[in-house]
Amino acid sequence: MNLADLMERFATVAAAREYLEQQRWPEGPECPHCGLVGEAYKITPKPRQINEEYQSKREVAAQAKRVRKPRQGLWKCKDCRKPFTVTVGTIFEDSHIPLNKWVIAVHLLCASKKGMSAHQLHRMLGVTYKSAWFMAHRIRYGMSQEPLASQLTGVVEADETYVGGKRRRSQYIPLAIKAGERGVDRPSPVADKAAVFSILQRDGRVRSTHVDRVTGANLKVAIKEVCAPDAHIITDESTVYKGLKNEGFKHSSVNHKAKEYARWEDGVCVSTNSIEGFFSILKRGVNGTYHHVSKQHLHRYLSEFDFRYNARKMTDSDRREAALQGFNGKRLMLHDPIGKTEKPS
Repeated sequence: MNLADLMERFATVAAAREYLEQQRWPEGPECPHCGLVGEAYKITPKPRQINEEYQSKREVAAQAKRVRKPRQGLWKCKDCRKPFTVTVGTIFEDSHIPLNKWVIAVHLLCASKKGMSAHQLHRMLGVTYKSAWFMAHRIRYGMSQEPLASQLTGVVEADETYVGGKRRRSQYIPLAIKAGERGVDRPSPVADKAAVFSILQRDGRVRSTHVDRVTGANLKVAIKEVCAPDAHIITDESTVYKGLKNEGFKHSSVNHKAKEYARWEDGVCVSTNSIEGFFSILKRGVNGTYHHVSKQHLHRYLSEFDFRYNARKMTDSDRREAALQGFNGKRLMLHDPIGKTEKPS
């Protein structure tokens, strides 16, 4: 589906609502309160008529303000008798932005390989920048992956990278050191950057996390959580990966310092080229599209890039539908954009 077809299909709010109902309720409307499926009926209230014959203009105007407009897409459960719509329990709940703009925004973020900035959404959808920023974060929250149902198997590549720009000014180091004082340490080249650790199953899925420190203990915990015991872990020559064989994993490494980038070993290509390719997409998106990503929200952007990479073999429409399937049961508030129970690792 190209952009022209997208705008034609979701030209109205009613079309977008009908599409969301088909995607979320393929077997009939499901009550989010009691979970009953297919036993709800649609409510189409008629607006109350105002008798203007025996009332003054002021009374008619006051009465018109008190008349509530009928809610669109309202359903009522036959069991618990509670009303609901298709947006209840999703990232769209209590949003005043039209649903067709929401669906278009989801499609644009799913179809853009390197992401789409909030300023671009603000210009294309005709909403404020603040609304576009919050829309993008809610969509990224909907793209976040649940704990893996099955661990990564086969050949698995693991590597870390650092996200952040170059230091604008080099730190001043005094040449003369006073007696009895310790010299000032020069900062590390990655001292001001955020560390990202990713684990990728070759020809499969990727899982990225933001870690505060790159240590052997932190990375080994992440590897044991994501990878199956019989996985073949391939890394670079970094010392933080030493001891993986003691954890029961088959471990191979490639020596980048010696200009070694790939070699064949027992019929397996030992390289980290796949995970490096994912990092290239991530960094081109951060540097070229978003320009700046705070550490506070970095895990949101990692969820976005992980989702698109894992769904890379799908079409744009299928990727949009896969994203919509993951929006159920997720709600993100503006005053708490990180999430009450969710904290970046």
